[in-house]
Amino acid sequence: MIRGLILFAAGAALASTAGWVGLPRLLYRQQSQPVAFSHKVHSEKGAMACADCHSLRSDGSFAGIPGVAKCAECHSAPMGETKAEAAFVADYVTPNREPQWLSYARQPDNAWFPHGVHLKRAKLTCEQCHGGQGKSDKLPLFEVNRISGYSRDVMGRPGKSTGMRMDNCIHCHEQHGLHQTCLDCHK
Repeated sequence: MIRGLILFAAGAALASTAGWVGLPRLLYRQQSQPVAFSHKVHSEKGAMACADCHSLRSDGSFAGIPGVAKCAECHSAPMGETKAEAAFVADYVTPNREPQWLSYARQPDNAWFPHGVHLKRAKLTCEQCHGGQGKSDKLPLFEVNRISGYSRDVMGRPGKSTGMRMDNCIHCHEQHGLHQTCLDCHK
């Protein structure tokens, strides 16, 4: 009887561990971004701020990932001596071809996040939500949930980021004494 309980407990522990480790590997598909981009080079060597490339529209909404025309303002020809930059200019800037960036932050269609209000009225910094991404030397591996189609960065990476889930927004609003209704953020 005791031997049976020990075997059952060992089997349950093994199955739980295999599920805990194996399920995320099955659930998420990994992809690389089309270009090896370094925020660090642009922020440190180029002395650029987030808003130099990631801008707001006149209505305060986020304009999204900058287009190749924005890159061409500085990179009509390679500025440095790296093969990656030369390839970027040759493959994207010169032919005016947009890189097919994978979005880490795509939210559900019924959710609306106004960057302008948070940056201008609340005076939040990009780092408060996006952490040290602006100082990273390379883009993180893009992981997409095979079922929902959302990036792992939206849901959070265990031990790395809390994600961009609704409960994160609610928690921040509560900390600042703000109470919204569902329709303030959802269509």
